[in-house]
Amino acid sequence: MSTLPLPFFSCASTRPPFSFSFKSSSPSFSSSLFPFQRRQLFRSNSRRTTRRFSSVFYSLKAKEMAELVQDKESVVAAACDSGGGKPEVEHSRTFLEARSEQELLSGIRKEVEAGRLPPNVAAAMEEFYQNYRNAVFQSGVSNAVEIVLSNMAAAFDLILLDVEDPFEFEPYHKALREPFDYYMFGQNYIQPLIDFKNSYVGNLSLFYEIEEKLKQGHNVVLMSNHQTEADPAVIALLLEKTNPHIAENLIYVAGDRVIADPLCKPFSIGRNLICVYSKKHMFDAPELAEMKRKANIRSLKEMALLLRGGSKIVWIAPSGGRDRPDPLTGEWNPAPFDSSSVDNMRRLIEHSGAPGHIYPLALLCYGIMPPPSQVEKEIGEKRIINFHGAGLSVAPKISLSEIAPGCENPEEAKDAYTRGLYKSVVEQYNVLKSAIHGKQGLEASTAGRALQHQRKPRLFIFLWHERGFFCFFSEECAIGECSTNVFFFGHTQPMFLNCASFLEIKPNLWSLSDFSSTFFSLLIEVQSDSVSTIAFSVHN
Repeated sequence: MSTLPLPFFSCASTRPPFSFSFKSSSPSFSSSLFPFQRRQLFRSNSRRTTRRFSSVFYSLKAKEMAELVQDKESVVAAACDSGGGKPEVEHSRTFLEARSEQELLSGIRKEVEAGRLPPNVAAAMEEFYQNYRNAVFQSGVSNAVEIVLSNMAAAFDLILLDVEDPFEFEPYHKALREPFDYYMFGQNYIQPLIDFKNSYVGNLSLFYEIEEKLKQGHNVVLMSNHQTEADPAVIALLLEKTNPHIAENLIYVAGDRVIADPLCKPFSIGRNLICVYSKKHMFDAPELAEMKRKANIRSLKEMALLLRGGSKIVWIAPSGGRDRPDPLTGEWNPAPFDSSSVDNMRRLIEHSGAPGHIYPLALLCYGIMPPPSQVEKEIGEKRIINFHGAGLSVAPKISLSEIAPGCENPEEAKDAYTRGLYKSVVEQYNVLKSAIHGKQGLEASTAGRALQHQRKPRLFIFLWHERGFFCFFSEECAIGECSTNVFFFGHTQPMFLNCASFLEIKPNLWSLSDFSSTFFSLLIEVQSDSVSTIAFSVHN
């Protein structure tokens, strides 16, 4: 998507300040005027800015998903024709063709009756739908019904697709971006669950530092706590505007449950993963313990090979699982780190042949999708989903050499190093907790732990009308709803336009000087009576 500088606008202008014209009689836009295709929203070459405003296209997404799934089936068929592939699976399109909640839910029952969907998976899907629906409605977004329908139709279709033709994860799984972009599917699904007005990123400058080290060929490991199944999407959504390279290239050390649970798999397919068996579940089935141990060794070898190439960033939760609330107080805190897990990663980094760094990372997002209060052996846990704020904070890197001199032996140094990383994560976590759950916001920042408010990008709606050029501005905007200010070019008196997309319009003046270093990207043309409406995302 192209970007254009704003400074060529003039307040004195009485002509459209664009090099192309708009015809309000036309209900659709021309691809010659708009240099992108809608499908880019779901492809690996889509721009980050369009992801923030993808709700504009939710009404089109089900159709796009259908086309992409069809593309995927064509690829499978082509592979089979060439020999050596799996037999082609005739994929049911029940969920992609659903146009209402009733059709979507009745589609679950239809697939069970057809024998394509196990009853236990169907029951989990229906519960999943209701919980997601309630969470999106909590956000107050005006097009919640449309968002829920399109996102859940896509999710159900991918779940069914995997039941029909199960996806098998390799020890190192690279995010599947084509022919269907599973990464963007996960981003679009989780985004409506995050309260961006109440979300924060700590020490943003260190994320820029990490990106620079990656560009220099260094490896980076993020030692983090782990809160929900949605952690990868939450991390990516909080960083995609400022640090898109980290958001898209982060490799997660993932337990076997997120690659085995049918409701999790479509989301996991869209992430870069090193697949391991968690220590917490190593002996759930004693007869499988040796197989799991050997599989973990293979995964460690894969990680070692990746790190030798440099420029890799790996996320790992040394606790071995998700944080849980204290059974007595109900308080959520990061689970303690396992020193052997920390030491294994440290040694992998040190022996990779490339410079390596370990940073403590704190994540707070349990309010969005809290895990069961206790660790469960069986796969298929109940998903509780909410609309909630989230937080992410990174602290300065810590090396063993900083701690070892004060220790008497290597084992003591290993434990001290683990405690140092864990302490840093807890300190950052407490700042995020004060900001989000304590409602302190930016005032929760402390020395060395500076928070930045993660807002949705500003949205500007430019309108060319026969009586002048106008700009609608929203500080925090969700497409389809706005409480906005309206600004004028060539007019000194407030003037109201009948624009159905906005709920409230408040007049105010705006100075072009505010845009001295601002660029914008064209998203879509919308027709409103005789007014041509153009939506742009803005980059400061």
